[in-house]
Amino acid sequence: MTKPPPGAPLPAAIADWFAGRGWRVRDHQAAMFAADRAGDHALLVASTGAGKTLAGFLPTLADAAEGPIEGLHTLYISPLKALAVDIQRNLKAPIDEIGLPLTVETRTGDTPSDRKARQRVRPPNILLTTPESLSLMLSHEDSFTLFAGLKRVVIDEVHAFATQKRGDLLALSLARLQRIAPEMRRAALSATVADADGYRAWIAPYGDIDSVALVLGEKGADPDIDILLPLGRVPWGGHSGRYAAPQVMELIADNRTTLVFCNTRSLAELIFQDLWKANDQGLPIGIHHGSLAVEARRKVEAAMARGELRALVATASLDLGVDWGDIDCVVQMGAPKGSSRLLQRIGRANHRLDEPSKAILVPGNRFEYLEAQAALDAVEADERDPDIFRPGGLDVLAQNIMAMACAAPFSEADLLEEVQAALPYSALTPAAFGRIVDFIRDGGYALKSYDRFKRLTQEGTDDDGSRRWRVSHPRFVTQHRMNAGIIVDAATLDVRFKNGRKLGTVEEYFAASLSPGDTFFFSGLSLEVERIKDTDLIVRATSRPARIPTYVGARMPLSTNLAARVREFLFDRSQWRRFPDDVQEWLSVQSDRSVLPEPGQLLVETFPREGRHYMVAYSFEGWNAHQSLGMLITKRMEKRGLKPLGFVSNDYALACYGLEPVTDPAALFSKDILRDEFTDWVQQSALLKRAFREVSVIGGLVERQHPGRRKTGKQVTFSTDLIYDVLRKYEPDHVLLEAAWADARARLTDVGRLGDLLDRAADTMLHVHLDRVSPLAVPVLVLIGRETVATGTADDALIAEAEALVAEAMGD
Repeated sequence: MTKPPPGAPLPAAIADWFAGRGWRVRDHQAAMFAADRAGDHALLVASTGAGKTLAGFLPTLADAAEGPIEGLHTLYISPLKALAVDIQRNLKAPIDEIGLPLTVETRTGDTPSDRKARQRVRPPNILLTTPESLSLMLSHEDSFTLFAGLKRVVIDEVHAFATQKRGDLLALSLARLQRIAPEMRRAALSATVADADGYRAWIAPYGDIDSVALVLGEKGADPDIDILLPLGRVPWGGHSGRYAAPQVMELIADNRTTLVFCNTRSLAELIFQDLWKANDQGLPIGIHHGSLAVEARRKVEAAMARGELRALVATASLDLGVDWGDIDCVVQMGAPKGSSRLLQRIGRANHRLDEPSKAILVPGNRFEYLEAQAALDAVEADERDPDIFRPGGLDVLAQNIMAMACAAPFSEADLLEEVQAALPYSALTPAAFGRIVDFIRDGGYALKSYDRFKRLTQEGTDDDGSRRWRVSHPRFVTQHRMNAGIIVDAATLDVRFKNGRKLGTVEEYFAASLSPGDTFFFSGLSLEVERIKDTDLIVRATSRPARIPTYVGARMPLSTNLAARVREFLFDRSQWRRFPDDVQEWLSVQSDRSVLPEPGQLLVETFPREGRHYMVAYSFEGWNAHQSLGMLITKRMEKRGLKPLGFVSNDYALACYGLEPVTDPAALFSKDILRDEFTDWVQQSALLKRAFREVSVIGGLVERQHPGRRKTGKQVTFSTDLIYDVLRKYEPDHVLLEAAWADARARLTDVGRLGDLLDRAADTMLHVHLDRVSPLAVPVLVLIGRETVATGTADDALIAEAEALVAEAMGD
């Protein structure tokens, strides 16, 4: 463990509290206290249940024990609203039991406006908030007074947002806080960090890694993780693990409290219904995800805290840091897609360092069984998924500049220096910064004739020639505060009963598919649509069968670490004895009929079937990269007269099919596809428009909210698409088009992994032509046609097709 210089001992009141509970001050807690007393920033990397949160707040508690604290002393930054509420509840015990005169409050998007206004005038000593709410607070002119006495910022679960746009926003806000309160110390906490020095640089002002102490926590008990074996055979297709609902219900009955994690909101609703059908004992079960109304989420969180639920079905809305000590089992439905995510979710069980966390993985198909075993091995080897730091988003920077302008007029040179203190923007040049300021000034060359884009006005210049700016009109301040934020969800409608009670939200595109009398599952209920009124979807409860809402969004990609381990499993026969008999049989028949690729090979199989010709590439680069590659390859097939009919993909393979055979797959996978087809495809597809829509909202070019009304998704889309077309024609180098292109490449198409695949394709491709479908191809081919089948329904023709595929691949 890297320890900072020793500091003063803990105040007697706090030391006595530890002793009274029969606890010892752990080494990493003492080290975090010493770092603060030495005036250092700190990064704590420690297992779940190691007392990270208490370590982060220990200096604050000590300050309160040594003397009265006035005003805002400590900010706690959380990636989740639920986590902020949970921390408030858990801080109450030490504060009350030690008798410290500390006030603690939360401030998130769920906080009432009157409380937010009061907090700016009479703040608590400890404020628990999110990056978005902090940025909004900094946009007020009184922020300089509010944060002047700030001593400490605690950033929890720093891995959850540091490498993303929310992290860009937080890094910029930390730079402003450091300017207001130069002596402020930063402390970041995480259980799943792979690149500790990368995070130390992110935490430190100006990337000064030496100013950040690295504190490593004591090792806890090894987790107890099992893979659930189905009562029948491991499924060929699917990714949800729904087949195991009766077995999961047995686990729930056998344990005190079980947390059931799902990778998507749709799957959470589906699994809840499946479990309820298997819940013969009528055990109390809840559901929690980000689309539910805040009242519903708070209700279920409180019920869990009181120990009233036997199980809770949840998404990523609860996989970070929430501490409910009575949870004794975690179930992961489907593969976790990464070892870091799995560790984070496992840690919700027991939440005690010295006791093993119990978890059960429920793989959805045969490839996912290999992935589940790979995840277990990675956890045992203490292997984390890689942390990828990248330059900050230009749209986020635009939002931050406008927020700072709302607080006070600014000098361009001074604000640039402040922004460069944040690691994601440390390499930002004056010219690039000036482009962003010019965009905020008038929208850019193509839009400057419209007054609604003229948000900044130049006041003059400083002695050094730097431009000075102020907000052009107070309405732009209001506009910013109503629309600021980094999370750009799809447009939604509120789901309400006739009495006005809100259940949550569904996305507008899903609501558009509904008519009066249609039914869907939501918030654990079967609901019938009565009517759509403005932005409300009016419903009533029913017992009729229903479908599940679907949500837009990229899937969680299979991590590169787990992909490498799965590839090793395929090739290393000595590992096969660890798998169920039917999985071993699957691999063995594949080896006999075709080949199993070596870890570095790209296996491509081609074969005919029922008048079509198939090409399946086993590249293991994740669903997002495979979807992009599928679009590109089918376009190239079309140019070459191969008459493609379509493609399907999963995390492990891509299958393209058409009317003519592919005899030279290497030509389809050549690297120039990223120079030619990729650029044309992204620019002509909806991807770039979708990315532009998001950066326009984040960058403040298009508003989602107006005083007294909210734009519909169609209105936002119409506005952004119109501006997009104008800029593409008249100002193709516009800063937001540049930001959209970066997003489309990196996030929507996963071009990094796509490029890695194409880089190795020429040298590692092994082409095997077969006379029929191979066993390895079945899991991806069973997906053909399923995109058109409503979630939660069964299609007899598809089931029959899957059975025929299996018989053909595995039969003699």
